[in-house]
Amino acid sequence: MTPPMSEAFHHDAVELARATGQHMYARDRATQGLGIELLEVRPGYARMSMVVRKDMLNGHAICHGGFIFTLADSTFAFACNSYNVQTVAAGCTIEFLAPAVEGEHLLAEAIEQSRSGKTGVYDIAVMNPEGRKIALMRGKSHQLKGAVVE
Repeated sequence: MTPPMSEAFHHDAVELARATGQHMYARDRATQGLGIELLEVRPGYARMSMVVRKDMLNGHAICHGGFIFTLADSTFAFACNSYNVQTVAAGCTIEFLAPAVEGEHLLAEAIEQSRSGKTGVYDIAVMNPEGRKIALMRGKSHQLKGAVVE
């Protein structure tokens, strides 16, 4: 039995998002270099993780905000590129809510809030395994010309 068209379309969109994410990750040296792992991608959504390393600590012995921002920003990038259209950040704001310490496993989740024309808005939460929020970021995306995966 053939699934209804909407289910088939949804399945194709999820597979395209996964393929796009895998292609991007294979070429993303910055994300890989920080040990950020891609856990899940689907249309308008991404989830990534990172373990706070000793070389990520600032003078207060907590994770430097730039590394937390990078985790959130990478997750945002994978979510907004999940439609296989080259998309970049047009702007971001981040609120740091709690410190992260060495050895802490951070999880970031990006969720599309709006996508219209060439722009989108995404909310990204960075949290620890217990669900304590470390940071909240909002990103605005802008689509360029061309596909991520040809």
